[in-house]
Formats: sequence, C-alpha cells, structure tokens
Amino acid sequence: MDDTSPISLSPLHETHLRAGARMVPFAGWNMPVQYKGITEEHLTVRRACGIFDISHMGQFRVGGPASLDWLNSLLTNNNTRLGIGQGQYTLLLNESGGVIDDLILYRTRASSWFLVVNASKTAEDLAWMQARLLPGITLTDESPHYAGMAIQGPASAAVYQQVAGAHMELPDRNGIAEFISLRGGTCVVCRTGYTGEDGFEFFCEAEEAPYWWDEFTGHGAVPCGLGARDTLRLEMGYPLNGNDLSTDRTPLEAGLGFFVDMAKPAFTGREALAAQKVHGLPSKLTGLRLTGKGPPLRAHYQVFANNQPVGELCSGGISPSLGIGIAMAYLPPALATPGTALEIDIRGKRHPAETIKKPFYKKP
Repeated sequence: MDDTSPISLSPLHETHLRAGARMVPFAGWNMPVQYKGITEEHLTVRRACGIFDISHMGQFRVGGPASLDWLNSLLTNNNTRLGIGQGQYTLLLNESGGVIDDLILYRTRASSWFLVVNASKTAEDLAWMQARLLPGITLTDESPHYAGMAIQGPASAAVYQQVAGAHMELPDRNGIAEFISLRGGTCVVCRTGYTGEDGFEFFCEAEEAPYWWDEFTGHGAVPCGLGARDTLRLEMGYPLNGNDLSTDRTPLEAGLGFFVDMAKPAFTGREALAAQKVHGLPSKLTGLRLTGKGPPLRAHYQVFANNQPVGELCSGGISPSLGIGIAMAYLPPALATPGTALEIDIRGKRHPAETIKKPFYKKP
C-alpha cells in the first residue's frame, strides 16, 4: 500500500474514540492499538474476557456443487473432513509453495462455505481465487457488509450467554453458527480464536456493530487493541502473515505441516512441498527467548550463532505473561533444536538467547 492509499475506518471507529483508544494505521485501516495499556489488556484476556475489533479482516462466501473439490485444490488442509458447522485452519499457497495467506474455512451447508481472511490479503486472495474460478462456483466478497469482533478469554462463553440468552448456543470449538438477530441482521458466530484462550468471533452487519459492541462490553468484555492481540498470539507461537508467513517461505518451514494434507492428490504448491519433504527444509520458524534482561525484541533484529549471522527475527516482544523477551526467527534446521545458545543484536549490542519449543506460554 502506498502513502496515497485511502485509510478505511471500522464501523466501530467512533466507539473506539469515545472509549479513549489510541488509533494507528494497520493493513490499510485505522485501528485501536490499545486503550488502557497493552499489558493490562493482555492479562485481562488471559484471566477474564477481552473484546477486539476485527472488522478489518475479510469475509468471503463460496458456493456451488463443485465448491468442495475446487477449494480443496486451492487450499492445503482437507476440507472434505469438515461436517456442516465445522471449520479448519488452512493456507492459500502460490505455485512455489509460498504462503499467500493463512485463513479459516468454515462449512455452513453441504456446498456453502464461509472464509475469514487476513486484512492485508483480502484483495490479493480474492483476485487469486477469481482468476481460478470454475463454472458453477460462486465467490463473493462480503467484507464491506460485515463488522467483526473477537471476544476472547476464559469468561468469554459466559459473556456470550448473557448477551445471547437462549437465542443461540455457542458453536463447538472450530465451529460456526448463523442466526438472524432480533434487530433483523444476519450474525455469524465462529469459535476459533487467535489468543490461546477460549473465545469466539462475532460478525454482524456493519450498521449493527456499535449495538453488539456495547452489549458485549456491557456484560464484562473489556476493550483491547491490536497491541495485546499481537502479544497474545506471539506467546502461543502463532504466526502473523506478513511477519512470520510470506510468499518466500512454505508452511513446512513455518511449522504448519499439520495443516497441510500431502495425501491429497493435488493442490496449488504441493509439488514444491513434496520436494522439501525429499530434500529437507532450508529453514525452520523457531522460538527464541532472551536468557537475561534486555530491551524488547523486534522484527529484523539479527540472530547470531558462533559469531556468525544466521537469521533475523520475524516477530518479537516482551511476554506480559512470562516477563521475558520472546521472538520467532527462521533458522537453519541444525540450530532449531530447543536449548541452542544464540545471540540477538539489539541496536549494536549482542544479548544472549536460546531456542525454545513453542508455545512460549502454557496455560496453568
């Protein structure tokens, strides 16, 4: 995106301003990065319930009798395993096996699908899929019509029940449900999450967003910004598209092989992944932590082993739950073993670190 590109505003923009949010540009949107503070918001999600605006994320619908096989040819996971009302994490790859996007695919009916895609990749995903569209398959971008909220934390289910009452049960983990609200709009509830806690994503028609936000916050969900969302996902070792995932790296290098079904006869990028299976991975996305006190870790800081540069950080920060600096970096496989001693260059000074098995944070 260049400097002249317009900035999109969430349907909840005025709601955030009234709540005192600090707003920042993100993926072409003006979004809240924090309200009272990243650490406080982070710990609220770990202990109780927080609510995030995810209206910047994209939503597609796919339909048609051949849609199951078509999606299976584009995505890495096997959607034939999904029953109606179920979802899965999956990836959209280019021909060389690089990650265009990681997304969630839900099956809403036998031949109907709901996709939640990353904000910065919505237009690219849509163009890629439209260029490969087959007769009899429908693909619609419903992103402009929806607002989205992620309600996360151990108290999230209780908050939902207080808001929804007997009107609609929460779906099972990785499930989806749709209903018509008492206000007349279509609502979609998905139970997936990006924080390592129980939670759900709630999509509603854009004009209804302030009402639903007030309902959830009125029943105990605390407003949280993108800053806490980033530290929460980092503690879990979840990759961020654009930082830890890119078209230059495969999902096997990113440690996402569980979401790649190599038993499928064909999908875009499969041949490149099969070659890596045979010849070995050039790198692995590896967790690191500082072994002493140091400044916050940030993307692009160089990693050293035996005084030689071996990679750079993709994501990094201070873990509010653990109180230490944590990060992820693509490293040579020989250096990815947990406990390997390394150094991270932070503004010209080397700080001792070690590799660590993900996730960094494990629920007590």
